[in-house]
Amino acid sequence: MTRSVRRTHRIRRTARVAGAGAAALLALSACSSSSDTDSDSAGASSSSSKLSGQVTVFAAASLKESFTTLGETFEKQHPGTEVTFNFAGSDTLAASITGGAPADVFASASPKTMATVTDAGAAAGTPATFVRNQLEIATLPGNPDHVSSLEDLTDSGLKVVLCDESVPCGAAARKALDASGLELTPVSYEQDVKAALTKVELKEADAAVVYKTDVKAAGDKVTGVDFPESAKAVNDYPITLLKDAPNTDAARAFIELVKSAEGQRVLTGAGFRTP
Repeated sequence: MTRSVRRTHRIRRTARVAGAGAAALLALSACSSSSDTDSDSAGASSSSSKLSGQVTVFAAASLKESFTTLGETFEKQHPGTEVTFNFAGSDTLAASITGGAPADVFASASPKTMATVTDAGAAAGTPATFVRNQLEIATLPGNPDHVSSLEDLTDSGLKVVLCDESVPCGAAARKALDASGLELTPVSYEQDVKAALTKVELKEADAAVVYKTDVKAAGDKVTGVDFPESAKAVNDYPITLLKDAPNTDAARAFIELVKSAEGQRVLTGAGFRTP
């Protein structure tokens, strides 16, 4: 065999060995990639399935519509969880929490009512403001009494309802009245903003001072009237994980949803303002 032929055979053998080695490396790489993918999938599956059980949220009455929507979203994102709500006046909720009522999350309509919880040591960490809300006058549909200002509510012929000053919507209304130098004697003081709005919806009152979000949620059952003094009484809404939360992990995840871009879209769509 000539030297040239022997060299050709050696080159072919080298090529075959190199090809076999490359194939082995590709197979090993594929196995490794498959293993990594399986591992990642298992990790993702584990991560997505680790939240379960009930999450109890105590939230200001004005959050009812938007939080109900977010609760449904949360349950879809985390199968096996259930979000239950207690909607009421923030002061009532704060008193319940400090009195030992079991809950995971507290969303208040004002920093003052949140302070009741934090001062009692019932909050875990520092509450975060997630939205703001502004007052609006709710009148009967079509505004038959032609209410156009806060001053118009002082007309003795009108039946006006306010929230009690112990709850955030009532405290905000008091700020607005003080800013305008007006005195108003309502036919009743209600314990939360939904109760005040209901009086108008049932035509038991001609007008009520409530939040913009509540007027929007009521649809054609009332007509909303803006007034400039409301800008001096905007409420910040803080949210916090509670110290003795029965379901801490799920509670944290719900709070993150509320603060997320998706949560903010739901809340601003309901009429809330970003912080």
